[in-house]
Amino acid sequence: MNIAVFVSGRGSNLQAILSSAELRGLCKVSVVCSDKLDCPAFQIAKQYNIPFFSVSEKVKSGSETGENKFITFHELQKKLLAQNVELIVLAGYLKLLPKEFVRFYPYKMINIHPALLPSFGGKGMYGIHVHEAVFRSSAKVSGATVHFVNENYDEGLIIDQAVVSVADAESSEEIAQRVLKLEHTLLPSVIAKIAQRKIEIKNNRVYLT
Repeated sequence: MNIAVFVSGRGSNLQAILSSAELRGLCKVSVVCSDKLDCPAFQIAKQYNIPFFSVSEKVKSGSETGENKFITFHELQKKLLAQNVELIVLAGYLKLLPKEFVRFYPYKMINIHPALLPSFGGKGMYGIHVHEAVFRSSAKVSGATVHFVNENYDEGLIIDQAVVSVADAESSEEIAQRVLKLEHTLLPSVIAKIAQRKIEIKNNRVYLT
């Protein structure tokens, strides 16, 4: 199964996917995409000789730097089709995707969120902001959620979750470290289940078989 991974930062989840023994022979990262021109995760893509693209809804003339430039989502869609991409994985991608693009990939696009949805999700809830909110709430557990992507932030059907105790955490950074470890295991696990057709949607619920 060919997958595209969308990133905005350093790409630790991208690296986890590429390094996963569970995914070996099941899937191939065929494309890496970002909302930034100089995304740090592109360095990982280069190491693995994976094509990478910067994408934007509004592409302005001259909006480029070095070897990279922005392309439109329409152009990106053509590239994904050419690569026979069957699954899009948002792995630390921070922008809301265009509705038309999301609708073209029903139940073929997933996202990992660094909290236990439906709590601590929505617009503005990304990265350390999520962990700060968890810390301030005095929640005793946190975790990671993988869900299907729809047209709104963090509202698609939940596929799977992993939980970690944060009862003794002394900072939001400590919570972030614990949750990130979960992400690096949970995301490849869900991708593997999708590649093996071990996911069933019934009565608006997702079942792992």
